[in-house]
Amino acid sequence: MTDSSSYVPSYVPSYFSAYDGTRLAYDVLGEGRPLVCLPGGPQDSVYLGDLGGVSAHRRLIRLDLRGTGRSGLPDDLASCRCDRLVDDVEALRGHLGLDRMDLLAHSGGANLALRYAGRHPGRVDRLALITPSVRAVGIGITGDDRLATARLRAGEPWFPAAYAALREAVAGRATDASWQAIAPFSYGRWDAVARRHQAAEAEQMNGDVVAAFGADGAFDPPATRAELARFVRPVLLLTGEVDPAAPPRAMKELNGLFPQGELTVQAGAGHFPWLDDPERFVAVVAGFLE
Repeated sequence: MTDSSSYVPSYVPSYFSAYDGTRLAYDVLGEGRPLVCLPGGPQDSVYLGDLGGVSAHRRLIRLDLRGTGRSGLPDDLASCRCDRLVDDVEALRGHLGLDRMDLLAHSGGANLALRYAGRHPGRVDRLALITPSVRAVGIGITGDDRLATARLRAGEPWFPAAYAALREAVAGRATDASWQAIAPFSYGRWDAVARRHQAAEAEQMNGDVVAAFGADGAFDPPATRAELARFVRPVLLLTGEVDPAAPPRAMKELNGLFPQGELTVQAGAGHFPWLDDPERFVAVVAGFLE
């Protein structure tokens, strides 16, 4: 990896131009070797914060995906499709002057990271996937998978209403109220911090961009699986014990796709494990990266 001493930490965005001239934003937190961070959603990267304190160990380069946050909305929304966003990540790497980079992706951003690693394996040093989505590799997650994980929270006071809403969601009958009701399942503790985080994250979504991200052609699971079988760099897959979005069976199957995969299940954590137990999260991620 190239020397990172020329980076200037900032809490305001920096910008670069993508292949089609779209102006994309990123910001920099912390010190040390760069760690490029891809958010889920698709949405901007602000909700990642400092990843529970990973910024004390690495210099976080947080990218706002095109059409989200501080990045430009392209004239052609089809360019927001997951497979086409690979070119934006590659443009960021070139802009940063990195021969290879460590890459961290959360949730839906893992699909983009997997497609990038498959297409540009020589540009990735270490890959960390946090509570990842598995659409890019075609792993199915059943309603029973999600409900079984959700039942681990049966002792919580909010559980009855949230579980009823989740059953409606997995049956394809979700309403806006249902999605709001199941929000506690995404957090290891449904406290004031989690509520604020959830409210802020919900405001970041652009429905048109979300639809474009997963449009027809975004994913080619057989090809991506074949590419990942040849991806020999170290991969960390960190999932939350109580996260219905990334249940254990699917995570084990995903980990099996990598020649050097390492699966860690963070006890008591939901979809945002850096909020639930920052010390444990940072220890695992920083240890893997170093």
